[in-house]
Amino acid sequence: MNHTDSHTDFWAPVVFIIFFVLTILIGSSIQQIRTLLGSRVATNNSLEEWGLGGRHFGPWITWFLIGGDFYTAYTVIALPALVYAKGAFGFFAMPYTIIVYPFIFFVMPKLWQIARDNGYSTAADIVRARFDSRTLEIIVAITGIAAVIPYMALQLVGIRDVVETLGLPAVTSLIIAFLALAAYTWLGGLHAPALTAFIKDVMIYITVLVAVTLIPLHIHGGYSTLLANPSGSDTVLKAGQALPFATLALSSALAGFLYPHTLTGVLASRSADTIRQNAVFLPIYTILLGLISMLGFMAHAVGINTDTAHHGLIVPLLFLKVFPSWFAGFCLASIAVGALIPAAVMAIGAANLVTKNILPPQKDQKTMVRTSRVAAFLTKLGALLCILFLTTKFALNFQLLGCVVILQTFPAVIMGLMRLRLSTEAILTGWVVGSAVGVGLTLADGLKPFHFLHFGFVSGNVSTALFSMVLNCIVVLLVSWVRPGTLPHHMTHPHLKGETTKFPLAEPYM
Repeated sequence: MNHTDSHTDFWAPVVFIIFFVLTILIGSSIQQIRTLLGSRVATNNSLEEWGLGGRHFGPWITWFLIGGDFYTAYTVIALPALVYAKGAFGFFAMPYTIIVYPFIFFVMPKLWQIARDNGYSTAADIVRARFDSRTLEIIVAITGIAAVIPYMALQLVGIRDVVETLGLPAVTSLIIAFLALAAYTWLGGLHAPALTAFIKDVMIYITVLVAVTLIPLHIHGGYSTLLANPSGSDTVLKAGQALPFATLALSSALAGFLYPHTLTGVLASRSADTIRQNAVFLPIYTILLGLISMLGFMAHAVGINTDTAHHGLIVPLLFLKVFPSWFAGFCLASIAVGALIPAAVMAIGAANLVTKNILPPQKDQKTMVRTSRVAAFLTKLGALLCILFLTTKFALNFQLLGCVVILQTFPAVIMGLMRLRLSTEAILTGWVVGSAVGVGLTLADGLKPFHFLHFGFVSGNVSTALFSMVLNCIVVLLVSWVRPGTLPHHMTHPHLKGETTKFPLAEPYM
């Protein structure tokens, strides 16, 4: 890291601290702000408010919330780092987002309707109602928590990288990231990231638009030179990269809205139409995603160099090199805020699973909120331990590890909506096989997201997440063929189609 003078060292941290701390204060004080503005909405003393924002977010807030927890440090730190190191392969996230939007449009409104009609807050609630299995409910809940912890670790890595670039030691930076996230989530609940996501999006848009406009001016020949010869990064896929590129994009798309945090954003929406409207306009974020990924090429072109263990620093170093110190501080703050907000939603989504699906039910709302806050804190602690004990060259692999885990809930959550006689035994067997194979291969391959497979005349690296999910689905279908289960309630009663679709309510568990 090279700072040109002490002026740079002073103004970048000052501007960063102003914007980062201001966002945390606004989020942490969101209840007082709502009271001051005369909000008639219930307080965060109820779990429905703290964990789902009262389910009354309209199109605008839902837009920023879903976009905010979908486009994270994964986007601003991890993807440019992958493009910097691997070239065009890092653009796999663009087809992934294009695939996921039709999925949101057609599937998520149905899940929202089922959840709204019956008061469900999590995917595990829906699975319990569909299969009437307490065991399956707990497994889906635990799987969601296990999947979101490494994804949350990626957000902490993003904040740590930014703070470290400003001159603080790595351990201190990580502690700052952890404490900031803990305070922000504990006090604000889902209202904090929902309402401050607007701040995050504005800051990110300003950062990216300025970067993709001004940085090419520092390069002789601009974009033509950048794309023709980006100093070591390939602008097209290499031989053998097409199969892993395609399978990684597909597995990421299928996993995208199974995560607790993304589903939380959907279930907090006011209506099914709100979700459809957002699915239509969310592709705007894909354009932003492509522009952000280009920062990896730009870092090469302007001469940013890091060792192989610190590729995550390339975007912060790029901003510090090409921008005035004060604006570099603003850009770094946008990255940190862009990690803070989705990490908060992830912690809240995981806490909802603990409170609603793992622990015995409690009638006292204040106790449930307090339990959720403690659960959210413990998941953040798990993310911290994930960083300390899991070593990976690319921070992106933390998210891809979560993808392997969360895709094992695909048969229960998504296939459970289909006209299939799936049995509880089949879902459980498929989950055991898929989880064992997926996690086992990932650990054996050193947290790399691919595994080499040979299928007849085709061989190559395949997404471990997709392979393990397909194996899971095959097992589910085979076991269900031998021991068929029941159809979903709305499949056996045609008059319950459309907006009145409901699953039968499961009996209260002990």
